[in-house]
Amino acid sequence: MFDIGWSELLALVVIAIVFVGPKDLPRMMRTAGQYVAKVRAMAREFQSSFEDLARESELDELRKEVSALKGQVAEPMRALQREIDKPVKIGGGGAGAEAAVASAAKAEEERAAPLDTSGLSDGIADSIREAEAVEAFGHEAPPSVGQGAQTKREGE
Repeated sequence: MFDIGWSELLALVVIAIVFVGPKDLPRMMRTAGQYVAKVRAMAREFQSSFEDLARESELDELRKEVSALKGQVAEPMRALQREIDKPVKIGGGGAGAEAAVASAAKAEEERAAPLDTSGLSDGIADSIREAEAVEAFGHEAPPSVGQGAQTKREGE
C-alpha cells in the first residue's frame, strides 16, 4: 500500500525514539493505531455506502426493465381489449353501429336457415339437427319430442 521497506521502517523508529523518547513511544504508537483503526472504519463505511448505492441503482434499472417488459407483454392484451370494447363504445350510432347491427342480423339469418344435409349419412344428419335444436334453444322454444320425431321421418 505505502510501499515502505525494512530500512525505511527502521529509520522511522529511530526518528520516533529520538523525538518522542522511549518513555512516551508506546503511548504514541497506541494513539497512532487508534487513528489508523478509525480511518479504516471510515473507509469501510464509505465503501459499503457506495456498494449500497450501486445495488440500489441496479435494482432501479431492473425495476425499469421489468416494467418495460411487463408493458410489452400487456400491450397486445390491452389492444385486444380495446378491439373487443370498440363495438360496445360505438353503440350510440354512426357507421360502426350500423355495421354491427347488420352483421348481427346476417349471423341470425344464417342461424335460422337449416343446413343442407343431403348426401350425408342418417346419423350425421341427425346429429346436425340435434345441434341446431340445441343452438336454437336459447333463441326460441325447443321443439317438442313429437316434432323431432316427425322431422326425422321427413328427412329419411
